[in-house]
Amino acid sequence: MNHPPPTEPRRLLVAITGASGAVYGLRLLQVLSAIPDVQAHAVVSDAGWLTLRHELDVDADALRALVHTLHDAAHLGAGPASGSFRCSGMVIAPCSMRTLAAIAHGLSDNLVTRAADVMLKERRRLVLMTRETPLHLGHLRNMTAVTEMGAIVCPPMPAFYLRPKTLDDLVDASVARVLDLLDVPHTLSQRWEGLE
Repeated sequence: MNHPPPTEPRRLLVAITGASGAVYGLRLLQVLSAIPDVQAHAVVSDAGWLTLRHELDVDADALRALVHTLHDAAHLGAGPASGSFRCSGMVIAPCSMRTLAAIAHGLSDNLVTRAADVMLKERRRLVLMTRETPLHLGHLRNMTAVTEMGAIVCPPMPAFYLRPKTLDDLVDASVARVLDLLDVPHTLSQRWEGLE
């Protein structure tokens, strides 16, 4: 008798790089860790660790508690470096301009940029929460390049029409948009129903 294969949890990869806004990646991992059928993996660049410690006082143990696997950014032999690693989506939150440039030019020089390259070549969802302002022409051209390759550039922008009361409200609104892009159900932020 043939038995159906066991149902696998849906794998999602969250990368945190060195731009300001590490709270977006942390909050995303907190939300994903509470969803039973999602298996969250994470990878943090060297500069990402600096930002996590500086902005949030978060270390590897705190992050490890939220994920199935915390991958070393220097380990190019890790699962997410291969297209055969079943992963339905990747978010880089926040995505530094250095990481954006590496992805735009195919420089797979660490696990963050290699995993992003894999997502693009396998035609899987890649969301980049780019963080920088103001933007120069090189930044804009790199955003155009990754968009043409299939990535979604999703800068965290405050939605004031939701009338946020706290910093957490602003963070959750941006994370909610990313969850929508990944087709992950959530109740993080209210939805716009139109003006009455």
